[in-house]
Amino acid sequence: MFKLAGKFLHHILPGVVRPLHVLWNQVIGFFFLALACLPLPSAIKDIHKPDMYPRLALSIPFILIMGAFGVSSFLRARRISRS
Repeated sequence: MFKLAGKFLHHILPGVVRPLHVLWNQVIGFFFLALACLPLPSAIKDIHKPDMYPRLALSIPFILIMGAFGVSSFLRARRISRS
């Protein structure tokens, strides 16, 4: 009985886990890209204000880091789905 259940899980689990792993990476990528887009409007407004440079100096790296994490997560999901 346990041997049969083990064989069943051995054949079914990879077909279920891989799409869930791809979906997880896509959801995480979406959230990171959404986080990258949140400070974007205020950063665009602050570009022309010299007294807002410290705030801009924090916003731009945040946008770049979150965007890079989002893109890398989508690329990882694509790599997993093709393997």
